[in-house]
Amino acid sequence: MPHPPGSPPHPPAPAAYPPGPLEPWPATVRWQSVSTDLIWVELLRLAAFLGVLLLGLAVGWALSGHWLFGAALGAAVLAGAWRVVTIVRAVHAWGYAERENDLLVRHGLLVRRLSIVPYSRMQFVDVSAGPLERAFDLATVQLHTAAAASDARVPGLRPAEASRLRDRLTALGEDRAEGL
Repeated sequence: MPHPPGSPPHPPAPAAYPPGPLEPWPATVRWQSVSTDLIWVELLRLAAFLGVLLLGLAVGWALSGHWLFGAALGAAVLAGAWRVVTIVRAVHAWGYAERENDLLVRHGLLVRRLSIVPYSRMQFVDVSAGPLERAFDLATVQLHTAAAASDARVPGLRPAEASRLRDRLTALGEDRAEGL
């Protein structure tokens, strides 16, 4: 219902749920997403693993004829199909945001994870690209801090963006560490 001119606005409706620990997740931060080519990299990794597994199960079933091999083969196909769906969703869940004093990295579907890495705590920044990543022109930026549990990584970046992010994080880390 619109407000009559000159009357105070209605107070906002109370939130149905209090904000959770991941609430700056999408709303208050400008997130950068990773390349969707990472989906193909992950699908090829899955295909290689499933190919070896299914071949082994098929050979075992052919040689022994035991029904458990057939059941395991069917279960592996179903699990592989489920993993295909989760890979697509998981890649879309990855994101990172550069703020004034820290870098935010988010990922996860069932268990959502938000890592906040202060620039002053970074020890070094690593850029890597395996054979599959290189084939799709991708790289991964890995942040290392004093606490091993707080290391964060951002996969699926184009090499130019990975280099830019590495250089920026390194420069910010050095600037912030000087004040300690």
